[in-house]
Amino acid sequence: MGSSVRELAGATPATRDRYVDLLRVASLGAVVLGHWLMAAVTPDGVGNLLALVPALQPLTWLLQVMPVFFFVGGFSHALSYRSLLRKRPEPASGAAADSVYSAFLRARLQRLLRPTMVFVLVWGAAALLVQLLGGGGGLTGVTLRMVTQPLWFIGIYLAMVAFTPPLLKLHERYGWGAFAGLAGAAVAVDVLRFAAGVPYVEFLNFAFVWLAVHQLGFLRADGRIRRPALLAGAGLVTAGALVAFGPYPLSMVGMPGEKVSNMAPPTLALLAHGLWLVGAVELLRAPAARLLERPRVWRTVVAANGVAMTAFLWHLTAMFGVYGAMLALDVELPAPASAAWWAQVPLRIAFAAALTAGLVAAFRAFERPASAPRGAAGATGAGPLAALGATLCLLGVLGLSMVGFGGLLDGRTALLIAIPVSAPAAVAMTLGGWLLVERAGRGTGVRAGRPAR
Repeated sequence: MGSSVRELAGATPATRDRYVDLLRVASLGAVVLGHWLMAAVTPDGVGNLLALVPALQPLTWLLQVMPVFFFVGGFSHALSYRSLLRKRPEPASGAAADSVYSAFLRARLQRLLRPTMVFVLVWGAAALLVQLLGGGGGLTGVTLRMVTQPLWFIGIYLAMVAFTPPLLKLHERYGWGAFAGLAGAAVAVDVLRFAAGVPYVEFLNFAFVWLAVHQLGFLRADGRIRRPALLAGAGLVTAGALVAFGPYPLSMVGMPGEKVSNMAPPTLALLAHGLWLVGAVELLRAPAARLLERPRVWRTVVAANGVAMTAFLWHLTAMFGVYGAMLALDVELPAPASAAWWAQVPLRIAFAAALTAGLVAAFRAFERPASAPRGAAGATGAGPLAALGATLCLLGVLGLSMVGFGGLLDGRTALLIAIPVSAPAAVAMTLGGWLLVERAGRGTGVRAGRPAR
């Protein structure tokens, strides 16, 4: 792998925005580290360190960096889709547009769904075996329920990929106005939620908030974020005011037992938080770009980008594996947030990182997208078929993030948009959707090449 990384790094075109690659890796790394730090595992269950020590909740204003990942996604999706448009068959008919859309979905979703499906199938088989053998209690049961929770992020990201073409058109026509429209819709949702008490309306902000952050990536791709300090300041002041005077909690991640979470569903406060983060990372762009000119630094970023999704998928598996080993070896688990607990943190993180590295070594091959064979141009109906597949993937992944693999044999379900979904049904939707996207993306006559990041 070392030689391929060196070759990839050496072949990087001068026009590539290396800072975007760094942000992708850094944002996922911060999420992984945050999960490892927040988990307060005891023999009786799993708690949240931020709930036990509320004084630490302001740290979420630095560590809740998912908005940065979605911002980077918007930038990458704009470049990728425009690249495919330039390669589309002539004339630019409706069938050709379908081909571009389906090829775009296939190229972008492969990087997500190949490693995700391996993760899901491996864990599904393990959960079935454990429960057939009569296990599934204690920490094992907690692990089966919680290990799929980070998949919510992949589900939201799938929606962003699917909506890229129409939202990119809005961006090209209205610029900042398109972002303002999505942000205004998020404001309206929160007003209806908190002032008018309209039930269920808050779930619309899963779309409006995250797509607004995604839209900032389009603006970044066109060089239209010219005053990052103003963006950061406005976002920080707005988020602070909303938390101080509105119904929003301080933490930018969900807390157990809270009536309102800034994350699930997202709130206007989280959108303001995203604005400040985007402004802040843009302020660091110039010094980071100089650092990334160093060959060793850039090779590290290239290597990390090649396995980032695999590491993200398996990092909770590694964390619970470390805690399970400690319990099996009768290693004392100190009370969370105690001095002994903090003293153990570096060791636990080191072991979790080592186990994650082993899992990455085992599964990293599935993060490499397969090339699409060239076929007949302008496949009829490819666009709608790809859109249907992406929708099924979105619903399946979100459903699995909610229900987990616990109670697999008992028919355990979770509500997804008011519909009970079981783990087998969620897996079937995800797998079926992926196959539809694959079918639609093949034979389109459009080559995606190496996905832009």
